[in-house]
Amino acid sequence: MPRKIDYYKSSGEKIISLFAKLLFSREKHSLIRLAQMLNCSKQTVMKNIEEIQRAYGVEVEESFEGRRKYYQIKRAVAPPQLNLTEDEINVLFMCRAFTEHLLGSDLFEDASRAIEKSLALLPKDKQVSASHFSSMKLGRIDYTPHHEIIKTLIEAMNDRKTCLISYKSVSATKPTDMYISPLMIFSFNDALYLNGLLARKPGTKYVEPKFHPVLAIHRINKVEITERSFKRPDNYDFEKHFNERFGIMQDSSFTVEVEFSKYAAEYVAERIWSPEQKSKKLKDGRLHLTFEAASKLEVIAKILSFGDQAKILKPDWLVEEMKGTVMRMAEKY
Repeated sequence: MPRKIDYYKSSGEKIISLFAKLLFSREKHSLIRLAQMLNCSKQTVMKNIEEIQRAYGVEVEESFEGRRKYYQIKRAVAPPQLNLTEDEINVLFMCRAFTEHLLGSDLFEDASRAIEKSLALLPKDKQVSASHFSSMKLGRIDYTPHHEIIKTLIEAMNDRKTCLISYKSVSATKPTDMYISPLMIFSFNDALYLNGLLARKPGTKYVEPKFHPVLAIHRINKVEITERSFKRPDNYDFEKHFNERFGIMQDSSFTVEVEFSKYAAEYVAERIWSPEQKSKKLKDGRLHLTFEAASKLEVIAKILSFGDQAKILKPDWLVEEMKGTVMRMAEKY
């Protein structure tokens, strides 16, 4: 279930959180995102911004992109130099350790240097250590050879420039060139992906695709930033598009019902497969789960990972797909 608006969080806490977000970030923040961050209404955000301007004497700039309203603190010529706290550095150590296998050696060193600069400013009686955190890296993808591609994509997103990308999918025999307006780099199952808008090839008529591409970054062979600018869609919402239905390969939505038993029932009960999922524990310990999905292949692969402790109940066409998959697997053994 989506989180409810927290009416009981004090106004002071919300003002401090909002002030910190605007002060320490050089980016503009949309009214919608700030409301989501504070878990409150947009009206509360606007009221708190007025309080910040009145109480702290800072100027908060307001701007619009399409129908979306954005806020940003107007920067002084020399912003204050603030070091991180002990708790903040511990959190950064933890985040760095958990994402090391995604960053690769060069980007990992960049992150390490950023943390070390603040370590020197900590009081002597404060102790922090990177040795408290680690991650299992077996089965990972080495992104070290892809650092230049990642940095180029970040530059293109910042400058809002369309890219010419050479990409080789799993089933392709050779790379394909495509023009992409990059919107978001995200992680999923210990891999990095690019979500963007499929752009028009020069000299051709643009045809709106049913779904815009999601590209595995380690399968991108080359990225070239073009001179073509693009406008980020006002209604682009990564969370809504990718985190409301199970599966990274976005297709038509469908409802799945699965029954889990034994270990699988306990494991699944602890996790979210889609925000509006419904789970019901049965008397014998089994779990009945209903969730929204967007990728048939990913649902089948996930259910197969639980072996005989999971059974698809609905929809009927997915049950038949699973039967066929299991029969073909049995033939191999």
